[in-house]
Amino acid sequence: MSTAHPDAVAAEPAGLSAKQARILGYLRENAGERTYFKSRLIADDLDLSAKEVGANMGAVADAAGDIDVEKWGYSSGTTWMVTE
Repeated sequence: MSTAHPDAVAAEPAGLSAKQARILGYLRENAGERTYFKSRLIADDLDLSAKEVGANMGAVADAAGDIDVEKWGYSSGTTWMVTE
């Protein structure tokens, strides 16, 4: 008997840490509303540091199959461009 819920989200790719999965989930949830995300603002919303976000974005970008995550700029903090 399966324990999967019919409305469960697809499992994250193997190898993502819990922190990386949280960041990816956040980007997926907000990509339709925004295009540009500052590391410090992601960090504030997820109760992480901007350094933690930046250190994990490479793995997040590699694992994100349904969205594109690209380092876009660095002006008073790193900005990420996220497109669907």
